[in-house]
Amino acid sequence: MQRWRGLEDIPQDWGRSVVTIGSYDGVHRGHQLIIRHAVDRARELGVPAVVVTFDPHPSEVVRPGSHPPLLAPHHRRAELMADLGVDAVLILPFTTEFSKLSPADFVVKVLVDKLHAKAVVEGPNFRFGHKAAGNVEFLSTQGKTYDFEVEVVDLYVTGEAGGGEPFSSTLTRRLVAEGDVQGAAEILGRPHRVEGVVVRGAQRGRELGFPTANVETLPHTAIPADGVYAGWLHAQGEAMPAAISVGTNPQFEGTERTVEAYAIDRVGLDLYGLHVAVDFLAFVRGQAKFETLDALLVQMGRDVQRCKELVAAEGAA
Repeated sequence: MQRWRGLEDIPQDWGRSVVTIGSYDGVHRGHQLIIRHAVDRARELGVPAVVVTFDPHPSEVVRPGSHPPLLAPHHRRAELMADLGVDAVLILPFTTEFSKLSPADFVVKVLVDKLHAKAVVEGPNFRFGHKAAGNVEFLSTQGKTYDFEVEVVDLYVTGEAGGGEPFSSTLTRRLVAEGDVQGAAEILGRPHRVEGVVVRGAQRGRELGFPTANVETLPHTAIPADGVYAGWLHAQGEAMPAAISVGTNPQFEGTERTVEAYAIDRVGLDLYGLHVAVDFLAFVRGQAKFETLDALLVQMGRDVQRCKELVAAEGAA
């Protein structure tokens, strides 16, 4: 799959394509409906399927300081889109200048002049252009002028997550923040993932017999509520069952919030400096401070056993 950062990266000889535009944070099951439809339509027309997305999130430029917690970094979104059959991802730098493009100018500069859209696939509430003035109705009128079709796909999947609310990135972020990683996984179609580089922490886990990978998470990452979780630690191409701790470590008067993963039953792992991923499968218990260190150690042993059982019941990551 090709990845372009900015309009200038698009090959000059690029032909017609089927395009879908959106932030697509998380590439959740609703997003997947739209993207799959775009890929299927591209195959029917014999042209490539292109996803157009933005960096940073548009809200950060329009309303500085309002950047939402991210469910997936751009490289992860690209991987997920490639799995769905997407041929190219265009990441547009979302600047103040870009935010002032009128819907009509956006259509011409992006869809017509650069991507030569043959069809555009969107959800019913898609908005674009300066002050989000453009919608699917406007896009359809532009399509008649510039010779591209517009197809609208209903992306509103529902399930048990969020009490039956339509699946969305906003709902997923809320569930993650609440520690409902199973609800988030229902929406995403996979466990919620946090990524980053393993850095040296206080090394208390090692001293206690449970050495953890202290993950320095990427900026704006959506991190689950404080507590202990079962999941997987992905490192060097391997998925290892893990007990994951999120929080400030109140037992030792900690103040900095961290994500630490203990690879269950693994000895001698050296992951310092490596980029790893942590998948959250299930919530085990909330963060707590124990009366004694021995009480903490007993509970940690129970946590690890519970995590081992939960991961085994789920099967391979």
